[in-house]
Amino acid sequence: MIKRLIDEIIKKEAPIVAGLDPTLRMIPESIKKKAFEEKGETLEGAAAAVWEFNRAIVDKIYDLVPAVKPQIAMYEQFGIPGLEAYKKTVDYCHEKGLIVIGDVKRGDIGSTSEAYATAHLGKIRIGDSEVPVFDEDFATVNPYLGTDGVKPFADVCKANDKGIFVLVKTSNPSSGEFQDRKIDARPLYEWVAEKVKEWGKDSIEGDYSNVGAVVGATYPEQGERLRRLMPETFILVPGYGAQGASGKDLKGFFDKNRLGAIINSSRGIIAAYQKAPYSDKFSQEEFADASRQAVLDMKKDINDNV
Repeated sequence: MIKRLIDEIIKKEAPIVAGLDPTLRMIPESIKKKAFEEKGETLEGAAAAVWEFNRAIVDKIYDLVPAVKPQIAMYEQFGIPGLEAYKKTVDYCHEKGLIVIGDVKRGDIGSTSEAYATAHLGKIRIGDSEVPVFDEDFATVNPYLGTDGVKPFADVCKANDKGIFVLVKTSNPSSGEFQDRKIDARPLYEWVAEKVKEWGKDSIEGDYSNVGAVVGATYPEQGERLRRLMPETFILVPGYGAQGASGKDLKGFFDKNRLGAIINSSRGIIAAYQKAPYSDKFSQEEFADASRQAVLDMKKDINDNV
């Protein structure tokens, strides 16, 4: 799967993943009004609005980006209807030829970890049939429980040609409370990076492994160090845009061929119409056009600086 992601990045000249993390505050009033008129101010109405919002944005950006990253919590908050909207979004993005990174941040052990991996990346056996469930292409994984929590995901990936991104150094301000703690004179995130490299050794496709890492753009020095520590690990980089990072912070995450990383922007793309400079140029009804322009601007910023 990692080879397919790299091929799509090269084809579209855009190491960009659009985070589909909608909240009701982001959704234009016209979409919410229509959804609420049809389904009421209910979980079903909210989920319908989320789905229509996602679909409109995907229609405008699918030719520009290789991948999308829906954050499942934004859908779970609307209960079962929200999860149905999540699944519809995943399937629709696949129809548009996009790679889907399920931002699920699962982390458990044994049969529980296997069940999470099956739900998001594998197939569940029902009688004599094997049925895909959410069917994302990649999933994010929390490594806090160690190999017991990650190996079931890696095994499902190998069996189904899928991939994972393991949290190593996250973009949030308080990440250092644990991740920067020194163990034998090295920060914890470097020890996690060593394990990610180990977990990915038998899942290499070309230059990179299907076991990738999450490293925040808000920590460019650490990103450059981790790029060297994990030469065969593809890096998913959150933190661009709304969290403060820009193209000038990203060079160290990439390899000498300007590959090896994919940069995520969520609010900066899907809520672009609500913020300058796009709010001055695009109306609420043109929200998806604003998202397209935000992707084009992001692509230029990255390609000019990496």
